[in-house]
Formats: sequence, structure tokens, C-alpha cells
Amino acid sequence: MSPGPALRLNRGVTVWLTGLSGAGKSTLARTVVSLVGDGAEVEVLDGDEIRKTISSDLGFSRPDRDAQGRRVGFIAELLSRHRVLTLVPVIAPYAETRQAVRQRHEERGSAFLEVYVSTPLRECARRDPKGLYAKAAAGEVTGLTGVDDVYEQPESPDLRVDTSELDAETAAGRILDLLLERGLLEYVERPVLSARESSGR
Repeated sequence: MSPGPALRLNRGVTVWLTGLSGAGKSTLARTVVSLVGDGAEVEVLDGDEIRKTISSDLGFSRPDRDAQGRRVGFIAELLSRHRVLTLVPVIAPYAETRQAVRQRHEERGSAFLEVYVSTPLRECARRDPKGLYAKAAAGEVTGLTGVDDVYEQPESPDLRVDTSELDAETAAGRILDLLLERGLLEYVERPVLSARESSGR
């Protein structure tokens, strides 16, 4: 029996998953990775991990949040330029920041797709994976995006998905569909190996 088709990345691309905390951005990124399989080099730039490392000097003021988004965008563009599917589950609450990242990609010939994970605030607060909404309600934290700090929704995202209406695999499938439609990914037939090759001899 011949193996099924595999996904192949035709060029590097950044897929920026923006949305509120708890919207499902990181889950979507991980699900995309699992669906792509080994047909493409994939990296996930997790915002929390970056804040612990190269952005450990930044807080949560507007200038610092803008700087965080631009730093992540710089890394994403470098990876994408080197034929990597780069998934960025980072809120980046300001439209100006996201546009600057897109512009950097376009000026350097890199592909950039903005996916708005539009899960409503009420559902994000119900999930509350980091306990941030509970802390905000108790007055223990302030400046929470979407609660007492601004989140500027994308006006014209390349794709909009709501994980309160779609399960992770369906929503991730729509991201793959977008990549296929834009010619960034394609299905290719896997080579059929001989018995000797498949046994590693």
C-alpha cells in the first residue's frame, strides 16, 4: 500500500495568532504543528517563553507591549525567511504593532498571515487558563488586555476563527486551508520505498 500524501512548505511564512488571553491561540498553534507533521519545518514562538528570556526586561506598559510584539515579529521574520512555518500565538493588542510586523515581512519578501482568534471575552474568562481573569476580578492584577486595558481587534484579518464555536482540530484545519489556498503549503505524494529501504538495510 502506498503512503498517503504529505504536506510540503513552498516558502516560509509567519502565522500570527492574535486574540485575548484564553482564546485558544497556543492550543491552535500546537494543533497546526500536529496536522502538518514532518512535511515542513515548524516553530512556535510562545509569548510567555519570550518574556522569560529576551524580553525579560519588558513590563506591560503600552511601549513595552509594543516592543514585545516587534521583537517577536523580528524573530518570526528571520525564521520565515529561512523557509520555516512560524506560528506566533501572541496577543499583540495594538493594531499598529501588528501592522509594523506585517510591513517588515512584506518589505523583506516574507509571507505573513494574521489569524484573529475571536473567542469572546466571556468564554476566555470562563476558561481562565492562567487565572488572570479571576485575579483581575479580585483586584489583584490590573492592566489585563480586554478587561481594563485595550485590545484592538483586527479589522481585516486573513482568517477569523472562534474556538467557542470550533474545536481545535477544525479551527487548525482552516488555518491549513488558508496556507494551501495561498500556495504556501501543498500536498505531495510520499515516495514509495522498497522493502530494503523501508527496513533500513
